[in-house]
Amino acid sequence: MAKIGTNLKSRVAVIGATGRAGGRIIEELLARGHSVTAIARGAASLEARPGLTPCAIDARDSDALARAIEGHDAVISAARFSDLSAVAVIAAVQRAAVARVLVVGGAASLRTADGMRLFDSPTFPEAYRAEAGAGIAFLEALQAERSLDWTFLSPAALFDGQQRTAKFRLGLDNLLIDAQGVSQVSFPDYAIAMVDELEAPAHRRQRFHVAY
Repeated sequence: MAKIGTNLKSRVAVIGATGRAGGRIIEELLARGHSVTAIARGAASLEARPGLTPCAIDARDSDALARAIEGHDAVISAARFSDLSAVAVIAAVQRAAVARVLVVGGAASLRTADGMRLFDSPTFPEAYRAEAGAGIAFLEALQAERSLDWTFLSPAALFDGQQRTAKFRLGLDNLLIDAQGVSQVSFPDYAIAMVDELEAPAHRRQRFHVAY
């Protein structure tokens, strides 16, 4: 098993592999030479290629997930929070004795300049409230774990686009905005930040944030 945080290549399981964030993270992992197990109910539709092993399971089944991730160096969860509970992921990671779990987070728990969480803002879109609330609950579940080696990476408020610039800023709990007052990041640049953290851990047992 590769040692996370060295230049050795790792075996990484990605949950939510067919989603937009999961797909870009897989591309970044493969480009850097890591071996990837792509976990999703529709994983059978993924194109076979070197370094990629599709695994078509329902990740809500903690026992099946534990079997799928056993022997991996790290797990990256990129599934929608409303589709996957923290309890299932944490239980599977612990049962499979995986060294590290990284989570594609949400922006709702980030704080604005006045100290308020985005989620608590009166302008927070109602259509995103259920998913955002589930994301906050996931982060709180990770924070309550004493022995789990986890990282939760929150994207910008606007998480979209396919431009790869490899130029972005990192923060912790406060929302990053650009000179125009916009908080945004693309999927490819988010994936770079996520895999950078996998390879050179700097935010163990911590949430951090990426934006332009």
